[in-house]
Amino acid sequence: MKPVWWMVAVATVSWAVIALSLGRAVNPEVLCGMLGPLVAATATWVAIERTYRMAPERLTAVMITGLGIKAVFFGVYVAVMLRPLALRATPFVASFTGYFIALHMMEALFMRRLFADGMRVVR
Repeated sequence: MKPVWWMVAVATVSWAVIALSLGRAVNPEVLCGMLGPLVAATATWVAIERTYRMAPERLTAVMITGLGIKAVFFGVYVAVMLRPLALRATPFVASFTGYFIALHMMEALFMRRLFADGMRVVR
């Protein structure tokens, strides 16, 4: 669960710094651009970690299913943010893209560590 807290902390602190620096020029778009990728990355991490600990042979199937769910989620999320909520596209898309990349990179590094720790136990 530590990785979830790291993702939440990094995203929240970075959003606070941006919000305090640029204020109304980018908010609430930066916050909304952060929330979708944060929810997706943390949910995916929880599923990956639990599956790896309980049944590592099922991990690929869980990750493929998660990819499909995320594709649908992100499509709906972006559409809702830009149409009904009418957020300004440029700050939202820039924030969404930046947080999407950063949080998924963090997730990949946490997976690398999880798998490396698993390999040490096997040896």
